[in-house]
Amino acid sequence: MNIQCTWKNGMLFSATNGTHVAGMDGKKPFGAETELSPKELVIAGLCGCTAMDVVGFMKKNKQSVSSFAVDANVTASQSGHPFVFTSVALAFKMTGEVDASILLESIRLSQTKYCGVSAMLAKAVPISYTVELNGQKIGEGKAEFAE
Repeated sequence: MNIQCTWKNGMLFSATNGTHVAGMDGKKPFGAETELSPKELVIAGLCGCTAMDVVGFMKKNKQSVSSFAVDANVTASQSGHPFVFTSVALAFKMTGEVDASILLESIRLSQTKYCGVSAMLAKAVPISYTVELNGQKIGEGKAEFAE
């Protein structure tokens, strides 16, 4: 993997892998907040990585998913530099004609075996999760990867 980060102006940067581009901007007063911040991109990567695992598993098991989202609630240190994440709570929310046991197993596998972003972050910050299916909470857990 090769990523290049280039300064545009102000606090606006672009990151590219040669094919795709992601913009980044700083928080006010230094940046204009026109793009996600680098820390927000890390959490977006976490949500996207685990979401792709889950959707792939649901497709493999021929589940009829109507909608799916992963929400992240992150707390960060409040004093001293660097400001770092102190906890991450993921909320998996799915609707559709879905077997609850398949959904729970897909998330468990993502958060214990397959999601590389979660595995990396879990070394530094606790990650917990809840699972909601058709508006009802059906489970919860923690990202726990074997060493």
